[in-house]
Amino acid sequence: PVKSFENVHLPAVVAKDVAKHGYTTPTAIQAQALPAALMGRDVLGIAKTGSGKTAAFLLPMMVHILDQDFLADKEGPIGLVMAPTRELCQQIFAEV
Repeated sequence: PVKSFENVHLPAVVAKDVAKHGYTTPTAIQAQALPAALMGRDVLGIAKTGSGKTAAFLLPMMVHILDQDFLADKEGPIGLVMAPTRELCQQIFAEV
């Protein structure tokens, strides 16, 4: 587990955005999931609403996307987020 976002070693552009939103300490689910997901491992996280699950999978996905070459025409997607409800899709879209 990680105790701060500084320990995660996110790319500068991602770390800047995390700090801009006022996040300094990972939640319990993030502290457990981020290291594993950033190593390319599969992660299954179960936690309450509002616990930070979205960031726990989106931050590693953003790191992965930034590591890719630019896409040529008609290539992609690099990442896909699926959610069970329209409302959750809208919330995730607003957060990203």
